[in-house]
Formats: sequence, structure tokens, C-alpha cells
Amino acid sequence: MASFIIEGGHLLEGTITPQGAKNEALQVICATLLTEEEVIIRSIPDIRDVNNLIQLLQDIGVKVRKLSANDYAFQADQLNLSYLESDEFVNKCAALRGSVLMIGPLLARMGKAVITKPGGDKIGRRRLDTHFLGFEKLGAKFNRIEGRDVYEISARQLKGSYMLLDEASVTGTANIIMAAVFAKGTTTIYNAACEPYIQQLCRMLNRMGASITGIGSNLLTIEGVKHLNGTEHKILPDMIEVGSFIGMAAMCGNGIRIKDVALEHLGIIPDAFRKLGVKIKAEGDDLLIPRQKHYEIQSFIDGTIMTLADAPWPGLTPDLLSVLIVVATQARGSVLFHQKMFESRLFFVDKLIDMGAQIILCDPHRAVVIGHDRKITLRGGRMSSPDIRAGIALLIAAMSAKGTSRIDNIEQIDRGYEHIEARLNALGAKITRSEK
Repeated sequence: MASFIIEGGHLLEGTITPQGAKNEALQVICATLLTEEEVIIRSIPDIRDVNNLIQLLQDIGVKVRKLSANDYAFQADQLNLSYLESDEFVNKCAALRGSVLMIGPLLARMGKAVITKPGGDKIGRRRLDTHFLGFEKLGAKFNRIEGRDVYEISARQLKGSYMLLDEASVTGTANIIMAAVFAKGTTTIYNAACEPYIQQLCRMLNRMGASITGIGSNLLTIEGVKHLNGTEHKILPDMIEVGSFIGMAAMCGNGIRIKDVALEHLGIIPDAFRKLGVKIKAEGDDLLIPRQKHYEIQSFIDGTIMTLADAPWPGLTPDLLSVLIVVATQARGSVLFHQKMFESRLFFVDKLIDMGAQIILCDPHRAVVIGHDRKITLRGGRMSSPDIRAGIALLIAAMSAKGTSRIDNIEQIDRGYEHIEARLNALGAKITRSEK
């Protein structure tokens, strides 16, 4: 198990460029299974989850060529169907949550897929009901394989259908879209997720020959086609990494420029940090975050305490609440955070409390942060990363803290952030990776 050793108290300065979006990468890479022709994808992040998914595709017979550091070509013209039913394949899928996005393409093209409960972050229950209900609406059947904790999903011919999703699940919507592109007739998905990742997936599929309308809304209409072609696609900058860098710049920056952020796709992320008093200046497609000795949390118009809550897009992504909480610890004022979508994601605040933060954990979903206004500096300590986003939040806290910190289980951070210590050290951080 690897760890980060962080010497806190160093101001960071300079320019940093966000990686390609992790969540989009997982979706569009799986979409390459829908065609026998070559698909080129650019700006793929070099992170653990994505690399494991690429290896999994290679294991099932997809030809993968690395064109450059972050550009790949995929060709799924000779899939190994027997391997798809093996225990080895099922076990690898169980260790990688992103593998669930293979079900839709395999069901659409091959008529069947095998699934077990996938792994991923320990942030509470992340059910797959939306995926299954969508596949059933398209005519798929589920069969539990005796003696194995897996299900086989099969359909001779998927048929278009109207469906109202029980929740606006991003991966559920992506999976259903990829299954529906080959379904006979028209599929209508209401309460669909409409994140930029979903929009990018739909646009890529349309370039391949799919017929998807309503892109960017929560009502998608898909006319089934019989064949998809190859294409070339570029992944957006990772909005979660952009938000993480904004938080880092607020806490321990001495003037940081975040380059090429795809500002039009960030939604309300910059405004969420502005509500905490963080100054953000847009210059073209860059964000400039100046050094702030103090930043003050806003209140609502009627004077009541500010509340920040996660919500499906275009609401505030839950992936950034951890970073926002850390930023609030050094603001002037108080703020209530309401994490509605996952029941275990706020438990990491105990580690911030140990570092000296003033936080009241009301219940598994709500926490009140009373900011120090930089009058009390967080102190270094030893902690472990429970998930990707809490991991980066703890790293930001440690960089701003007095003394030396150690973060264990940084494999979680590696799942979502590309070469993070090297990129932050280039700005002036003091982070060492330890394999001990």
C-alpha cells in the first residue's frame, strides 16, 4: 500500500492543466465495443481506473494501440466471447466499477452480457437498479447463474421503449443509451442524466451513425440503427479536477492559472466556490485564482446561513463536496453542507476534525463547517484515503497544514488523478510517494 508524505505550508504558484475527464473516458471507451471499426479517442487520462478498463478490453479481444501519452485507438472486431463468460473476467469486473458500462454495448451487439456487483469507492450504496430496469424495458432477460454470484443478461433483439428512470443515474443513462442504439424502433428516456459526459457520449455515438436527439436535456430519443462506424473523439477536461485545483488554489495558492478548462461545461462549479468567497477570474478558457489572505462565506439574501447541497446536473456535483468542505475550514463564516446522494461520503470529516477543523457532523448526510478565517492553521497528521474525492480533499488539507502529514491508501487517489504529486510539486508542493 502506497502513501503520500506531505510537507505542509508551502505556497503553490504557476500554471496547471486538467487531465481528460475520468467519467467520460470510462463511457466512451466502452462505447468502442459497439463497432467493428477503429475508434480513436484523445485526451484519455493516465489513471488507474481507466488503465484497468483498457486492459479489460484487451483481455476480451479488443485491439488497442497507444498513439501517444493520452491518445489511443480501439478496434473491437474480434471479441473473445468465451472469455466473457469466464470466472476470470467476472472477477476482474467485480474489482472495477467502470466495467458496468460494458454491459450495454455487449448486450446491444452480442445479445448477452454477464455481470457481478462491481467494486469502486466506499461511499455508500450505489445500486444498479436503474441499469437493470432500463435493460428490461428494452426486452432483456435476467438469469442468475447457479453456483456463481453473477447474472446473465440476454436478448435476441432489443426493442425500443418509453422509460421513466427512477433516478437520473449517469452510468445508468449511459448504459441504456449504448444498449438502445441497436434496439429496433424508438427508445425514449425520460429523467435521463444530462451531464456533459452524457452529452459527449451521445455526440460521439451520433458521429458513429447513431440517431440520438434531445442531447443536453433530460429527455432523450433514440432511433435504433443496425450498424455503427468508427470515429475520432476528444474527451473534455475533467471538471472534478478543475474544481479540485480551484480548492487547492484557495487553500494554499499564491496565484494559480488553470488552463483550458472548457468553461462552458463547468456549470455552477465556479459559483459554488464563489459562494465560499473564493475569487475566480475567467480569462478566455482559463481560470485564474489569485492569492487570498481571507475569503468570506456568503449568506442567503435573507441573512440565513449558506447551504451547499449536491444534485443531479446541472446541480452541484457530489464529487466536489469533499473539496468544498476543506476550503470552508479556512473561510470566514459558517456553511451547511448537505450530501444527499451518498450516505457515507461525509465520514472523512473526522480526519479534518483531527487536523483541527471545526466541523459538526449532524448525520451521515449533513455537516456544518465553522471557518477558521486562517486564524488557526490545520495541523498535519496521519490519515487514510477512503475514496477518490475524499483523498484529494485530504491532500489539499495536508498541503495547507502546519507540519508533515501522511496519507495512506493513495491508490484511491491514483484511480482518479493523473500523476498528481508530480504535477503539484511542479507548482511548489512538497509531496513524496512512499511504497513502505
